[in-house]
Amino acid sequence: MRAASVPPFHAMTMSRRAADRTAAGHRVLHLEIGQPSSPATAASREAVTRHLAIGDPMGYTTAAGLPSLRERIAQHYHDWYDTTVEAAAVSVVAGASAAFTLAFLAAFDAGDRVGILEPGYPCYRNTLLALGVQPVAIPVGPDARWAPTEAGLDAALRSAGGLAGLIIASPSNPTGTVLAEDTLRMIVGWCARHDVQLIADEIYHGVVYTEPATSIASLTNDAVVINSFSKYFSMTGWRLGWIITPPHLRDAVERLQQNMYICASHIAQIAGLAAFEAQPELDAHVQRYAANRRLLVEGLATAGIDRIADADGAFYVYADVGHLLEVGSSPAADTLALCNRWLDELDLATTPGIDFDLVRGNRFVRFSYAGATEEIDIALDRLQHWQP
Repeated sequence: MRAASVPPFHAMTMSRRAADRTAAGHRVLHLEIGQPSSPATAASREAVTRHLAIGDPMGYTTAAGLPSLRERIAQHYHDWYDTTVEAAAVSVVAGASAAFTLAFLAAFDAGDRVGILEPGYPCYRNTLLALGVQPVAIPVGPDARWAPTEAGLDAALRSAGGLAGLIIASPSNPTGTVLAEDTLRMIVGWCARHDVQLIADEIYHGVVYTEPATSIASLTNDAVVINSFSKYFSMTGWRLGWIITPPHLRDAVERLQQNMYICASHIAQIAGLAAFEAQPELDAHVQRYAANRRLLVEGLATAGIDRIADADGAFYVYADVGHLLEVGSSPAADTLALCNRWLDELDLATTPGIDFDLVRGNRFVRFSYAGATEEIDIALDRLQHWQP
């Protein structure tokens, strides 16, 4: 069966192992999952409480979501990016994961080839495989600051004999790379010339430490743009996101939503609507991530881990730990084994790089700094005293 061949999502596998150790009485430090430790905003919680208090039945919304939320998301693009997005182009979905499934099903047929950047979020690859679509890896690396180049896109197009789509992310997971506007314009033009459907993952927008990220929605109306309330808005468990679709895919996305999900959670949509009014609270979280980032980068260097990607956004450090795989009396074969050792020996949960890059990821580890500063501090102390 095709589904049985889909690889695991190692970050979640490590999270499950960490939960087992916690249940056994260990204090596990969680640097494996990109999940903010802060709750949904006070405004979101108050809005939900009000609706529950009046006995709102919270029935189905339309498949595309509450009109008020769709309009507010469209306003968000005007406020943040000075660009116009029609509310009719916005569909509210059950998290970015649902958005990817809807977009892939609407845009691609089984057997199509779709380019994905590696290292990159593993669920692009794994969801495409589950749908019978062939992912085509496009390597990116430190020489180009982990960003795609036109030469790299051309090479992937030739090797695959054509591409139906291309998936990009900015800021990216796991490297935190924010793609410059010039790079995004190059990608948009390249996709137009080669009739490639562009899908842009923007779920880490707002969690940026340099200049604000550019939205693909401000550069073209032909791309699919996906965002989520999970990261900047601190609403991971609410499972709420949105997708902006070009006209030629809009009807297909809505029909698929009707049949596969009916609609996103009504109560989550109420919380999401209120979250837009809490930017000062949310920006304070980003300031905490920035402090965690400095702490983690400096602490990892003290532990001898200093070959890392420039983390301009998101809340991850992607580190080359190949030197730790070749020392000690019991060397790790790759970073999956290393991450398991750290969990067993240090009660430290991290994510192996093979989640993000099947070819080169066996010498990388991703550390998340979305959690509590205290946990990062303790984790670094344990790493600095660990003997390979």
